[in-house]
Amino acid sequence: MPRGYRAARADNESQRQTAFTNGDIAITLNASASGALSGLRVLDISRVLAGPYCAQLLSDHGAEVVKVEPPGGDETRSLGPPFAGDSAAYFSALNRNKRALALDLAQPAGREVLLRLLEDADVLIENFLPGTMEKWGLGYEAVLAGRFPRLVYCRITGFGADGPLGSLPGYDAVLQAMGGLMSINGAPETGPTRVGTPLVDVVTGIYCAFGVMLALAARDRTGRGQLVDGCLYDTALSLLIPHAANFFASGKVPGLTGSAHPNIAPYDKFATADGEIFLGVVNDGQFRKLCAVLDRPSWAEDPRYAGNAARLQNKEALKHDLEAVLRNHDPGALCKILMAAGVPAGPVHSVEQALNHAHTEHRAMAVQADGVRMLGVPVKLSATPGGAYARPPRFAEHTDALLAQAGYSGDEIAKLIAEGAVRVERAGARKPG
Repeated sequence: MPRGYRAARADNESQRQTAFTNGDIAITLNASASGALSGLRVLDISRVLAGPYCAQLLSDHGAEVVKVEPPGGDETRSLGPPFAGDSAAYFSALNRNKRALALDLAQPAGREVLLRLLEDADVLIENFLPGTMEKWGLGYEAVLAGRFPRLVYCRITGFGADGPLGSLPGYDAVLQAMGGLMSINGAPETGPTRVGTPLVDVVTGIYCAFGVMLALAARDRTGRGQLVDGCLYDTALSLLIPHAANFFASGKVPGLTGSAHPNIAPYDKFATADGEIFLGVVNDGQFRKLCAVLDRPSWAEDPRYAGNAARLQNKEALKHDLEAVLRNHDPGALCKILMAAGVPAGPVHSVEQALNHAHTEHRAMAVQADGVRMLGVPVKLSATPGGAYARPPRFAEHTDALLAQAGYSGDEIAKLIAEGAVRVERAGARKPG
């Protein structure tokens, strides 16, 4: 796409408006018409991160996602400052392109509303503690699979539903610790360190979105839905690449390597005249090019550096030699020269520098929807691009429209609200500030 994905997205992305009347309620519903998943209906009753992120990935590509929150709202609405309106900015990272409803599933009437919504849903995503849905009479195996045979049910847990750790609560940082990720992240002087993003949660959301699509593909053949079982523990272990393979092969326990790679050198960050750069040299050809750019061709013939195994064994000496030269170079200018020569290299940017970079705009990775600035869609499809087309919803924002679409009259909706089965104001909510 010669004009970049930003222009292509503007050309291809559109919205569909569906208008209909149910008794005394007129409804207009918006959904992405350009996404590959247009027409797919998803109920997202999950909270915080992995589940909402899974649902957002589906919504980015056209699925109609209904976010069903508990009476107090998704916890991320309160995880601030900073706040954007009446909710924390955190919430906006996980819930764009969705419509919002709030139900008290502890009440039978609230559960009946959920069952009504499931009648024309394709996917349900939940991340309650194992046993919660069963306690409410909404278990997949006992109830929902028989009542809704085409439903794809995505269950996200910390450790799974059974086993030695089954049914225990799990959070990203805890799983980074228990899954071995912290033990390989950080430097000897800092000790094991949490990865600075909720990596386990985010990747679990990606895995589960992939699992949902696999289940939908199988449903096309069999006519039946199935359970998609995702858990943070499994995800954390799956991220031990290549450390698990190294351990299985050698029996040697991986340790802290800072920013370096356990199998490759030079593959690390290095100090320059003003800031740091990262060099990702993975083969001898790239190393020779690096030596040429730095005017040190003799390094390529040095027995200490002639081949990756030798460079890895002598990585501390190599780092010392490299930084002695790199300290005379501007990081941005040097990285341009190195990349042009075929040597993977980049300056170590701050979040601000990364988000404001010209290539970020070109790739449509910092976008606006309804005045809210957010990250863009990382997977670009040429014919069905999808995108960030609607801001995150306010609490219970689409209550009347969603319930009317499910067949409830105005009087019935008012009764559900009066009884507290349907909520239109957050229980216990405090104003930001």
